[in-house]
Amino acid sequence: MNETAATTTASDLLNEPRLVIEPGLAARVCAIAEPVLVGMGYRLVRIRISGEAGTTVQIMAEKPDGSMDIDDCEAISRALSPVLDVADPIERAYRLEISSPGIDRPLVRRSDFERHLGHVMKVEMAVAHPGRKRFRGAIRAVDGDRVQLHRDDARDGDEADVWLPMEDIGDARLVLTDALIEESMRRGKAAERARRQELGLEPPPPPHAQKTKPPRNPKKKRT
Repeated sequence: MNETAATTTASDLLNEPRLVIEPGLAARVCAIAEPVLVGMGYRLVRIRISGEAGTTVQIMAEKPDGSMDIDDCEAISRALSPVLDVADPIERAYRLEISSPGIDRPLVRRSDFERHLGHVMKVEMAVAHPGRKRFRGAIRAVDGDRVQLHRDDARDGDEADVWLPMEDIGDARLVLTDALIEESMRRGKAAERARRQELGLEPPPPPHAQKTKPPRNPKKKRT
């Protein structure tokens, strides 16, 4: 992939719209926070407002490649706090919390579902689908704005494979499994290695030598 193509891909991911969105007060906070995040090069994942032990506004964010560290969280907090103070979308005192999505992350964009094909997720529908609101199973496929789920909780006589419209999903989240942890660790190591190479702390990988197989001796025909 050339540099232009890579830049275009990163830009597309940064501006990819969320299909699973929050209602109510969280939506008001989103309208204020998301432009700030995008301007800084981050994607909004989810906003959750809870009232336990005082009001907490939790904002999950990530870079287009899915990475996020403590320095990123601190930078977002410094930039976003004064903007929220001026806009004042919440009429009471609250605590702002910036975090990464984590391994068992919410799935809110088409690319989230595509990136985690084969992994198990649990879904809470905002709009009931064939009389059900809760589903759990492996992500089988993505077609447009629909995701196919192979249910692991299907009973005899139930359809195991279901297509769910993403815009009707209230909450979708990955289930923590050994396979998900292993893939997350592999991606984390690859991202760290790439970052160290960019900083010049680690030499780039040597080009792989192409091994050529010796020509096979033609078999002599027996006469």
